[in-house]
Amino acid sequence: MTASVPAPLTAARPARGTLRRAVRLLDVDPRRAALAVLLGTLALGSAVALAAVSAWLIARASQMPPVLELSVATVAVRAFGIGRGVMRYLERLVAHDIALRGMAHLRATLYERLAAGSPQTLLAVRRGDLLARVGADVDAVGDVVVRGLLPAAVAVTLGTGTTVAMALFWPPAGLALGVCLLAAGVVAPWLTARGARTAEARGVQARARMSATSLGVLDDAGPLAVSGRLSGELEALRAADADLARAADAGARPAALAAAVGQLAVGAAVVAALVTGVPGVGAGLLTPVELAVVVLTPLAAFEATSLLPAAAVQLQRSRAAAARVLALLDGPGPAPGSASRPVAAAADPPAPGRGPVLVATGLACGWPGRPPALRDVDLTLAPGGRLAVAGPSGEGKTTLLLTLAGLLPPVAGSVTLDGVPLSTAGPGRVVGDVVMTGEDAHVFGTSVLENLRVARGDVTPTEATDALRRVGLGRWLAGLPDGLDTLIGSDARTVSGGERRRLLLARALLSDAPLLLVDEPAEHLDAATADAVLHELWHAPATRRGTARGVLVVSHRLGPLAAADEVLWLADGRVAARGTHAHLAAHVPDYGDAVQSEEQETS
Repeated sequence: MTASVPAPLTAARPARGTLRRAVRLLDVDPRRAALAVLLGTLALGSAVALAAVSAWLIARASQMPPVLELSVATVAVRAFGIGRGVMRYLERLVAHDIALRGMAHLRATLYERLAAGSPQTLLAVRRGDLLARVGADVDAVGDVVVRGLLPAAVAVTLGTGTTVAMALFWPPAGLALGVCLLAAGVVAPWLTARGARTAEARGVQARARMSATSLGVLDDAGPLAVSGRLSGELEALRAADADLARAADAGARPAALAAAVGQLAVGAAVVAALVTGVPGVGAGLLTPVELAVVVLTPLAAFEATSLLPAAAVQLQRSRAAAARVLALLDGPGPAPGSASRPVAAAADPPAPGRGPVLVATGLACGWPGRPPALRDVDLTLAPGGRLAVAGPSGEGKTTLLLTLAGLLPPVAGSVTLDGVPLSTAGPGRVVGDVVMTGEDAHVFGTSVLENLRVARGDVTPTEATDALRRVGLGRWLAGLPDGLDTLIGSDARTVSGGERRRLLLARALLSDAPLLLVDEPAEHLDAATADAVLHELWHAPATRRGTARGVLVVSHRLGPLAAADEVLWLADGRVAARGTHAHLAAHVPDYGDAVQSEEQETS
């Protein structure tokens, strides 16, 4: 469904404040963040203290004092060595807890916004790109906490504390250390960020193209090969990979320069300590043991700043990812009036035997920005009704279903649900009354039962088993190693196309929506199985409220349409004929020829 609409929905360069907005959406707890900074500072502070005490211990031991004079330092070395590891472990626990909580909160916000907003936001991106945004891009926004903001806060805190302590101990060395820490903690990350800004802006686009193209090739390898477009898709995949490599190369030179600045800063701090400390020893202002401490302690102080170039890269990466995530959140909102019509969204359930009526009048449907695929469609789907739509490929059958389900706005005409236009009925009302099962509806990488519970969260194992048997998957279910608890590979990679289609149909039957819109339920099935599945669909059980099911089926298989109350035959972008299956077979040449061809193939 989404794979046919190539709209990037991404700005060329993120606007100012983009990352700040995304970080606010993570809903970071300030207390947890402060605890993470404290633990990180204690961890690296233990490293600095370990270096200082070790330097004192080595220098003092060389003077061969009584052993008892070294005992406190020996214990301190062990304590700081153990404390560094323990504090780093605790800091990682707290920091990753913050990031994971933030990612979950951002994803929940994103899903809620997409569910309540206009479907055009989803339809404007390819499925692979959409998965990349709610997956890798959300992860990149969350990573800015662990790999960007917290390391920067720890570096500032530790650098300030170490500089002050060194200045109190030996002012010239403290001043030199502060200057060198600024060079390593500000200049080096700035150089890295400068190179990463362009590299990440290009890289995030390349990664998105690779994800979208890869998923498209994996999903439709067969059709792409038959149509001769597979080589073009593979070439696009290679081009995206080459762009990603060039993006990485673009940031390599500034990163190398930043690394050199960091190392030079460390060397400069040590040299400055030596240059100022040796005369101090000669003047009696420092002892030789204290000189060792002054010279060796800066080596550990730069451990905090060594993380900042990578933090600068992460900031750029997260900023680019945040722009793509916010593009979904900032897409078209709920239709006007949907939020102000609580009565429509929370209408009383219909009485048993009655239910909502979906009416299309003078409907023209198509993708935004393109000519209409179908015009002048009039139809009514009520509980208990059986409608079928058939016609050659490319006549707009799936586009019609998307429009009837409220996923595409009408180009002209209207679609109403109980007299209320879908655009103002409210998403809760539409989703509760109308369910569409598309050809590319998603199957999640979880158990069979949980996949069926997408339709209704309280589906019981008994209901799930009954629905699978209705669509001809009873023997398949019996052969699964763990029954309903058997895990299905991501997007149904571990099941056949026919099994996948029937699993989606079982999900639709378990929904409480009284109106079902089903796209090609018989695809990938042999003739006998396809006929049985369509027969079961025409006789779908009533909802739990007692409302009979109204079913509209798009099908390339015509024989089972004999059970439909009315069949709409599409041709040349319009409803070329309508009536019962028998009437169309007898009076519409194209329809009759298709029926005869189908009968010959199955005989």
